[in-house]
Amino acid sequence: MREFDYRRASDVAGAVALLGADPDTRFLGGGTNLVDLMKAGVERPARLVDIRELPLDRIEPTPEGGLRIGATVTNGDLAAHPEVRRRYPALAQAVLAGASGQLRNMATVGGNLLQRTRCGYFTDVTKPCNKRVPGSGCPAVEGEHRNHAILGASENCVAVHPSDMAVALAAFDAVVHFETADGPGEAPLADFYLSVGDTPHRETALPPGALITGVVLPPVPVAVNSRYRKVRERASYAFAIGSLAAALDVRDGVVRDARLAFGAVASRPWRALAAERVLIGAPADAGSYAAAADAELAAARPLPQNGYKVTLMRNLVVAEFTRLAEEAAR
Repeated sequence: MREFDYRRASDVAGAVALLGADPDTRFLGGGTNLVDLMKAGVERPARLVDIRELPLDRIEPTPEGGLRIGATVTNGDLAAHPEVRRRYPALAQAVLAGASGQLRNMATVGGNLLQRTRCGYFTDVTKPCNKRVPGSGCPAVEGEHRNHAILGASENCVAVHPSDMAVALAAFDAVVHFETADGPGEAPLADFYLSVGDTPHRETALPPGALITGVVLPPVPVAVNSRYRKVRERASYAFAIGSLAAALDVRDGVVRDARLAFGAVASRPWRALAAERVLIGAPADAGSYAAAADAELAAARPLPQNGYKVTLMRNLVVAEFTRLAEEAAR
């Protein structure tokens, strides 16, 4: 591991200033992703700025009736918060589906949003990778890609985003707040993650030198009846091969509102807007759920090894919306 300087930030402005003074600086929250990447040689920062003591560790109601989640709130505290569990159950379930209890007690909300892909070609510095070295190629396209993207990929990158939490946040229109040297800013999660295109090394719309300060969840009534479902290759903690966050409001047998986002199928949490449009106003039955899934997955472009994900996601949509409808009817 490369030697590095270590600083502990005492306020947000000071943290941003330290990063702006040296582009080779990285913020350190829980370190559950960054330290692994440093050990692998993927990240080689000259300085780490520890932000764990910044006053960003609260979950508070917003004047509009939503929730503001501080960037240094741990994943464990987020999943255990009573208002998150009551009003956004899919978010609590998504967090609990990720990693182990020990890791959740260290990992932070801000760090979770910025975690890097677990593609084996990305984490192996002996292999080419357009995310690490732009223009070097994407060996996953012709190589091992069983767990890679079926939506929104390009010939330059087929890696998937690993976050469970971000999938639920995408379903509920979360907004990322950040601080720069020029002042505060914000970005809807729908715009926060960039499309792969020709620049897979540019993963987010976060401005250079910015520090995520929190995430705001708007009031989303349908989120009360929501679920997160994760499929993985082993029952103990592992990254998803397919997941979804779903919410459903049914009245008199008709879908009045629905939310749906996919995980582990694209380079970013994938908001299934086409599926939502099909569902709203349709009968609350398996036929409608299947039609919604088909509308979204029509854009899928699987590779030879990962075509199973299309069937997997279709089945998940039908199963989870059926379950939500049954729960709402009780």
